[in-house]
Amino acid sequence: MEHLIELGELETASGANQVGTLKRPCDTRWSSHYASICSLLKLYQPTFLVLKSIATSKGSGTSPSARAKANGAVKLMMSFDFIFIVHVMKELMGITEMLCKKLQLKSQDIVNAMDAVKTTKLLIQKLRDNGWSKLKADVLSFCAKHGVKTPNFGELYVDFINSRADDESTVEHHYRCDIFMVVVDQQAQELNSRFNRQATELLIMCTSLDPQNSFRSFDIDNVCSLASKFYPADFEEQEREILRCQLRHYEHDILVHPKFQNLTTISELCQQLAATGKNDDYHLIDRLIRLVLTLPVSTATTERAFSAMKLVKTRLRNKMEDGFLRDCLVTYIEKEVVVGISTDAIIDEFDEAPRRVDFN
Repeated sequence: MEHLIELGELETASGANQVGTLKRPCDTRWSSHYASICSLLKLYQPTFLVLKSIATSKGSGTSPSARAKANGAVKLMMSFDFIFIVHVMKELMGITEMLCKKLQLKSQDIVNAMDAVKTTKLLIQKLRDNGWSKLKADVLSFCAKHGVKTPNFGELYVDFINSRADDESTVEHHYRCDIFMVVVDQQAQELNSRFNRQATELLIMCTSLDPQNSFRSFDIDNVCSLASKFYPADFEEQEREILRCQLRHYEHDILVHPKFQNLTTISELCQQLAATGKNDDYHLIDRLIRLVLTLPVSTATTERAFSAMKLVKTRLRNKMEDGFLRDCLVTYIEKEVVVGISTDAIIDEFDEAPRRVDFN
């Protein structure tokens, strides 16, 4: 910390440098990787000095294997390839951080998720087209500051494994085309595969039910196409005709109803329909809204369920039956709901059944 203050990289103020350690990435929290890379670049010099001290120590405080690992890490940190790849990942993860955080939410709105996907794809494409010059300048500046040897970008690149006699590509071509663009294209391809045309079409049609901005996106044809194309097993042919009729009444009733003007999500719309009793009048629309709410925009809830299972079903409780395990997982995962249930309400629930012991 003192070394960074001397270099002018840290400000001296009350509470300015309370977090001065490397952040450990988490397996199921993708956005934490971005914070880890940022902290590594910020604390690059102190991290290097600590690893170098471990690698060169000769006392009994460190084992030979620890010194060997530290020595390898020091050599890796002083290589240009390491610095370049870390900066590439920092740029990419900075773009995808907001999308990762949205997909980690337990309850995700479809409209906001599609907006985040759209902007992420756009920024990745802009990074591929116009991001090389800035990335190259940042890497060279970082290497010059920390004394890392940089290659001559104008020289011919020699690949000792896959070398060819007629290959005259330069070092800059290797880092730009073989590494930078390949990584960016892989990220874009991953997004396109997870949010393909069919999935995107489904989610865009779902936005026709979005109540934001006084139902600005409402479209009867899109809602009918959503039911007929993606939920044919849930709506019979006659029900699809009735659905169109209900949507006409829905357009002149719900869209101008005072109690439905300040809604922001599809889940709030579903709750308000139930609270006002309109779900009985528009039962087919209510059914479609509930189907839309079950769309798995992210796997955050599933991942947390498996994490909770490891804590609930331990080695000492490995003979739990499915029913008891399911009940325990529901109460553990849905903490927000369970915390509102009082102990007296639970006792009254059990006391209603005939028992030998009176709970009260």
